[in-house]
Amino acid sequence: MKIKPEYKTWIELEKRALRHNIETFRSTLKKQTKLFAVVKSNAYGHGLVDFSKIADEFGVDGFCVDSVIEGLKLRNANIKKPILVLGPSSTNEQLKLARITGITLTVSNFDVLKTLLRNRFAPDFHLKIDTGMHRQGFYLGDLPNALRLIKKSKLKNCLKGIYTHFAAAKDVTYPDYTLRQLKEFKNAIDLCRKAGFKGLIHHAAATGGAILYPQTHFDIVRVGIGLYGYWPTKEIEAQHPLIWKRKLSLKPVLSWRAIVSEIKKFNPGDFIGYDLTEKILTKTKGGIIPIGYWHGFPRILSSAGLVLIGGRFAKVLGRVSMDLIAVDLPLESKIKAGAIATLIGKDGKKEITAQKLAELEETSHYETITRLNPLIKKYLI
Repeated sequence: MKIKPEYKTWIELEKRALRHNIETFRSTLKKQTKLFAVVKSNAYGHGLVDFSKIADEFGVDGFCVDSVIEGLKLRNANIKKPILVLGPSSTNEQLKLARITGITLTVSNFDVLKTLLRNRFAPDFHLKIDTGMHRQGFYLGDLPNALRLIKKSKLKNCLKGIYTHFAAAKDVTYPDYTLRQLKEFKNAIDLCRKAGFKGLIHHAAATGGAILYPQTHFDIVRVGIGLYGYWPTKEIEAQHPLIWKRKLSLKPVLSWRAIVSEIKKFNPGDFIGYDLTEKILTKTKGGIIPIGYWHGFPRILSSAGLVLIGGRFAKVLGRVSMDLIAVDLPLESKIKAGAIATLIGKDGKKEITAQKLAELEETSHYETITRLNPLIKKYLI
């Protein structure tokens, strides 16, 4: 499906790619293990509601969000499957909204736990266990006290699960830390059982853990970056066939495009953009593209970034500004205003991936896609 541009920039979400990625992860799971889509932070730049509705259609079992507000947006979009809030939620209003809408919260410290237990209308919640990430979560030594508080309250039936998060599951060269965290989490499961909490949901694996450590699948895997079609690291992409005895494939869901709004001719000695940072040495043709760092194309790509136009790479000239960039076009090029530039995705036989942009930006592909401006129009194709 080819998009007829109605906007100066837009994002395309390929439904077939998402279906493929869901099926790929399903093929690695036991039948009883559920697949939750991690759609926090605007679905990693893919559009919280747009992406989640497709994932819901293609059969994921639930969703992980960052906040009650994100969870409410999914409920308002008629998504009825389980929703787990991964981030902190501590106000009475958040607790009330979660209870009313059937959103499950994360409890990771005693302050939030006591607030929740004082609330007559507490929602369901999962306890997060800090097994070595050292961010959110109860340490193993604190867990018995937390369980005692829950058990003697009137809301003990609201505890539905426990989980942890791995700090280094993407590192194929250093499994020891992940295995140590796994052992700690199993100890937490035993403490819950001994305290009388049976039938709790257990989960630990995000994308990296789901691929490299099948023993961490438990009842749920929380897959984020993998569903969007990206490997957590190049090493995981290279090493995973050793684990699964076959090569898994992932397909990027997102493409980012914009129109070429103007064609310019530059003469030797001309400076491009702010701060006179790039001087033209020979006759040059330039394309002006109406996107910039406000849209998620960062300033570090000044005089370094690449886009695709007409199936050919075009280098950014001069500063990336808030809403505009200039790119170098061949003098013989017949590209005109209104042509389509690809910032992430394929154009003909060539492709600019989020990983490629991330390398140029000296960051990770997680950041590259997540910071795309949420106001950019999304099309499902």
